[in-house]
Amino acid sequence: QMSAMMMAVCFQNMTQKETLALTLAMRDSGDVLDLSGISGVKTDKHSTGGVGDKTSIVLTPLVASVGCKVAKMSGRGLGHTGGTIDKLESFPGFQTSLTTEEFIKQIEDIGIALIGQTKDLAPADKKLYALRDVTATVDQLSLISSSIMSKKLASGADAIVLDVKCGSGAFMKDYDAAVALAKEMVKIGKNAGRKMSALITDMDQPLGYAVGNTLEVMEAIDTLNGHGPADFTELVMALGSRMVLLSGLAKDEESAESLLKEAIRSGKALDRLAAFVAAQGGNPDYVYHPERFETSTHTYDFCAENDGFISSIRCDSIGNVSLLLGGGRRVKTDSIDLSVGLVFDKKVGDPIKAGERIAKVFYNDHKKFTEALPVLKEAVTISSEPVQKNKIVLARFD
Repeated sequence: QMSAMMMAVCFQNMTQKETLALTLAMRDSGDVLDLSGISGVKTDKHSTGGVGDKTSIVLTPLVASVGCKVAKMSGRGLGHTGGTIDKLESFPGFQTSLTTEEFIKQIEDIGIALIGQTKDLAPADKKLYALRDVTATVDQLSLISSSIMSKKLASGADAIVLDVKCGSGAFMKDYDAAVALAKEMVKIGKNAGRKMSALITDMDQPLGYAVGNTLEVMEAIDTLNGHGPADFTELVMALGSRMVLLSGLAKDEESAESLLKEAIRSGKALDRLAAFVAAQGGNPDYVYHPERFETSTHTYDFCAENDGFISSIRCDSIGNVSLLLGGGRRVKTDSIDLSVGLVFDKKVGDPIKAGERIAKVFYNDHKKFTEALPVLKEAVTISSEPVQKNKIVLARFD
C-alpha cells in the first residue's frame, strides 16, 4: 500500500498542505527533541551534502561565539559525501553520544552541541526511503523535501538555514531543480512555524581546497584563523549571517557579517571551537596546534601535463578519489582512514603551467592509490582558453 502511495505521489504530485502533513507525520513517528528549556532562538544549518564540505566545523563555533544557540544533529559519510561526525572524530577522544540533558546543558553553557542521528529520529522516513529506493520513486520533490525536513523539524530548532548544493558533486545536479527543492523546504518549514532561509550554492568543484576528513578539519581551523580559501570563507559568511539574522542578533546582513568577521579576528571563534571539542571529549590542543593531527605516510604531487587554465574539476569524481583512497564508506559498516585525501593548489579558472602541481594526494595504501590515480586524472581538465571562475552563492531564498 505504501509503495502504491509513493507511486501515486510521483504521478499526481502533492499540494503544500499534503506535503506538510506527510512531513509532520514522519517527524512525529519517533523522538522529537524538545529544546524549549534553552533560552533564546535555537538555530540549525542543513547541507544537502557535497565534496570538501567542512562548513559545520567552522560555522557552528563561529555563530555560537557571537551569541547564537546551535543545536546540531549530524550524520556520518556514505559514498563520496563526507560526514561531519567522521571529520570531528579526527580530534582524539571526540564523541557524540550525549544524553538529551547533556546536549541541552552544553548548548546553554557554550552555545553549541552536536549529536549523531539516532534510529528513533523520524523512523517512518527511513522505512519510506527504503521503499522509494526499490520502487524508483526517489526523485520526487515533495518526497525529497519532506524526508529532509522531517528530520530537521524533529531536531527541535526554531530557525533553520538550508545550504542546497547544485552541480556535479551534489544530489541536485541541475540549478532549477535545486531552486525548486530549496523553495519547497522553506515552505514546509514556514508552514510548520519555523524561521527559514535557504542558499543555492555551487558544488561543481570541491569546496575550498581540502578533501578528506583530517585535511578538511585542518582547513576549517585555518579558516577560523582568518586564512581560509576565498570560496569557503564566503559561504561560511553567507550562511552565518543568515543564522545571526534569524536569531535576532543583528539588524541586517552587513552588521551580521561584521560581527562574524570580528569573532574570527579576535580569536573568539577559534576559542569556541576548542571549547566545543573539549566539551565532547576531544583534545582541544589540536585546535591551536593542527600540526599534531595524524597525517598519511605517503604523498604524491599530481601535476599538469600542459599549460592552460583549469576548466573543470569533476566534483563527484574527486569524492570517489577520496573514497578509493580509503577516506569514505561504500557501505555503512565500513571503517574509514581519516588521514587520506587530497589538497588542491588550483581551482576552476586558475592559470597553470606544465609541471605545476594541481593537487597533493595523501595516501597510506599503494594499491588504493593506484586505483584512485586514473580517476583523478580523468576528473581534472585543462583548457587552452581562459575559463570563468565559479560563483559560490548562486541564489538566496527567505
